[in-house]
Amino acid sequence: MDTRQLKSLVAIVNHGTFAKAGDVVGLTPSAISQQIQALEIELNATLFDRTSRPPKLTPQGMQVVEMATNILQTEDDTKASLKGDRIAGTLMLGSVRSSALNLLPKAIVQMRDQYPELKTNLRISLSATLIADVAGGRLDAAVVAEHVAIPPALRWSPFLREPLWLIAPSGTTILDPIRLLVEKPYVRFRSAVPLANLIDTEISRLGISTLDIAEIDTIGSIVTCVRQGLGVSIVPHVALQEPEDLDLIRLPFGRPQLTRQIGIVERTISPRGEIIAKMHETLSALCGEHGLQRKEAD
Repeated sequence: MDTRQLKSLVAIVNHGTFAKAGDVVGLTPSAISQQIQALEIELNATLFDRTSRPPKLTPQGMQVVEMATNILQTEDDTKASLKGDRIAGTLMLGSVRSSALNLLPKAIVQMRDQYPELKTNLRISLSATLIADVAGGRLDAAVVAEHVAIPPALRWSPFLREPLWLIAPSGTTILDPIRLLVEKPYVRFRSAVPLANLIDTEISRLGISTLDIAEIDTIGSIVTCVRQGLGVSIVPHVALQEPEDLDLIRLPFGRPQLTRQIGIVERTISPRGEIIAKMHETLSALCGEHGLQRKEAD
């Protein structure tokens, strides 16, 4: 088994066919097929179901692809380290959706401009899934909120402490948050994420019965609905970064105003620690006055 075989295997998975994989790695489809057959013989495993067109991965093939991805990433990182360029290689990064809306793409672009040898692979998912993937080594790090259980083998370093705002359409004359929530149609954030539970818990604590007009599972869509006059809602500060959001009425939500923290979770012993620290630094800077510095103890 060599990395050329593994690169061909991953190319097949990424591009769908042996022919397209051959174009990527610079081999003929016949040569690709021979590599995969040799790999199957060595591993004593059938990697593809060849009765389907195009061939599909078998369960054993999926396992080998995961192994191949890890081996190729290690090779990439080792080459970068030997060149003395430690901010290089591929960073496997995950994020919850609300954070990825604005901050993370900007941070990735800045990191790419500053460190041209660094590649980033971004996956968007739920907090629980991301944390499990970091713990299992499938991701190097993930951006998640604080209201989740972090296993002892992982550490979570916040880079953002942001306020929550009650937002209303431009021209709204009622400026009392309680009255707005009681009297105006309410666009509820309905999602299995900590932020939705945080908002609902505070509304209940305040004894407010809202006039729900919609239930939406993405913060960006909620902001759009409020901007168009559908009703009022509650969103985190990071969701209000576009120029058109300046016209929205923005009032503190909660007594006292609620905040939430977002941070990077990583393994306590991580070979990508320096890169993750740089990503944390970049994200913190993008957060402006709400950014948090990484603690030395981390």
